[in-house]
Amino acid sequence: MRNPKKYMLTATGLLFGSLVLAGCAVSAVPATTSSVSTEVTEQTSVVVNATLTAQQVLDANENSTTANDDEWDAASAVAVDLDSPTDAEGVTVSGDTITITAAGTYELSGDLDGQVVVAAPDDALVALVLDNASISSSTSAAIAVTSADDVVISLVGSNAVSDTSSYAEDADVNAAIFSEADLTISGTGTLTVSANGNDGITSEDDLVVLSGTITVNAVDDGLRGKDSVVIKDGDIQATAGGDALKSDNTEDATRGYIWIDGGTVELSAGDDGADAETDLVLTGGAVTVQSQAKGLKGGAYLVSEGATVKVSAVDDALHSNGAIHLNLGDVTLEAGDDAVHADVALFIDGGTLDVLSSNEGLEAPAITISAGDVQITSSDDGINASGNATSSGQGGGMGDTGELITISGGTVVINADGDGFDSNGSAVMTGGTLIVNGPTNDGNGALDVNGTFTVSGGTVLAVGSAGMAVSPSEGSTQPWISALASGSAGDEVQILDASGAVVYHFTAAKEFASVVYTDTALTDGGTYTVTVNGNTSATVTEGVATAGGMGGGMPGGGNR
Repeated sequence: MRNPKKYMLTATGLLFGSLVLAGCAVSAVPATTSSVSTEVTEQTSVVVNATLTAQQVLDANENSTTANDDEWDAASAVAVDLDSPTDAEGVTVSGDTITITAAGTYELSGDLDGQVVVAAPDDALVALVLDNASISSSTSAAIAVTSADDVVISLVGSNAVSDTSSYAEDADVNAAIFSEADLTISGTGTLTVSANGNDGITSEDDLVVLSGTITVNAVDDGLRGKDSVVIKDGDIQATAGGDALKSDNTEDATRGYIWIDGGTVELSAGDDGADAETDLVLTGGAVTVQSQAKGLKGGAYLVSEGATVKVSAVDDALHSNGAIHLNLGDVTLEAGDDAVHADVALFIDGGTLDVLSSNEGLEAPAITISAGDVQITSSDDGINASGNATSSGQGGGMGDTGELITISGGTVVINADGDGFDSNGSAVMTGGTLIVNGPTNDGNGALDVNGTFTVSGGTVLAVGSAGMAVSPSEGSTQPWISALASGSAGDEVQILDASGAVVYHFTAAKEFASVVYTDTALTDGGTYTVTVNGNTSATVTEGVATAGGMGGGMPGGGNR
């Protein structure tokens, strides 16, 4: 039975949560009595730390098995003519089936309407060099590895495989290229995989791509490694009715991961683009995803560190049941639901994140941004701290339910039709720049914090509607102003001090009715004027909340 996993944030703050693993034991009474079963659940908490680097996440996993080119000898290859195969050392031919029975290197060339089977000893390393080979099976897999230790498929020239149009539901072999052993793909050639009955390339152990140009068209999953999928280099295009990349070991927490370290990976999926049971790690290469469900999904961790990522997804673009860490690299997202969603915590400390479209931009119980360039466009909330599993009032009540947004560096620009910057708990600003172009309707606000919004550094400009506007809380040590000032898209807005000097100015991105601003340029207790196109719109006193009365900044309260 698959063990369900549940994550929850155990305490307010930062980037640590706990993962609750529920193991189910089922016992049934003898068949001579009534059919009754009892489920016993045991739970163990495991810490989830969103600040872990890609290397730290990988180090916690079991290493994948890779057969490098220096581990097998191309010069000693046994030649196999697929047009007219004959028995040879380590090769047995029976009808349209060619069986490899011993360790060694085998060079396959020509066309075969049949199947290549690897049934070698359990300790054998078998290298299959596909040299302008075409293998098509109408009854099963084109290449089926039923026994071996490690198998290599090395690509030379142009190669193609295709399989049957259907498999029995309980078939042991169920992919165009199927392996019970660890499988490594390398070489300088091309491979086109037409998976007509199920998956494209499957390994029941580790699947590693070192190089080559691989095109997979599969009715179900594209490339699947039960224990892991590792892509070091190469050019991969996978079009799948199911998941394009998949690792689904549900029994070992150190397995079931996907690691993309280089190459070009283009995924088009009827389900998820890449689905890792445990961790999805991106450390290099260019990854492009179009999916009808989630784009990139990690069961425990999703770490993007140095890759160039473009995702267009009907559901969440980036999703983790645990934590997400974004650092370095460039990430561009389009999402029908959340652009970035983590059940426990989200940490951004570098790189570029550009959310072109989303329902909600960033969502997690704990969201921390310490560096990087973040641009968000959303039809609902831009940043939403919600979903604290330990709270009883999650999802928009007016009480502080324990979630937290922390910004200590970087630049964040939000264009939201719903709440721009929203925490069901509290928010802290100690550095960086936050610019919110918020909603135009009074049912939402540019800032919406149920608890406290404490500002001690950085720059915040929040421009939006007035009905739900929030200001910094009394505990804030940095001066701020809040003004009922209105205008339209394209209007020039200035904030002037008592002497008439311009403290800050901007061009309005959309219609607005309130302005909240905080920066070290302001003076405690000072008087400021907000002008729109040169005309005075409001004169306010620093530290007095005049723009609404909900959430972090209550009306009339000073900030110190």
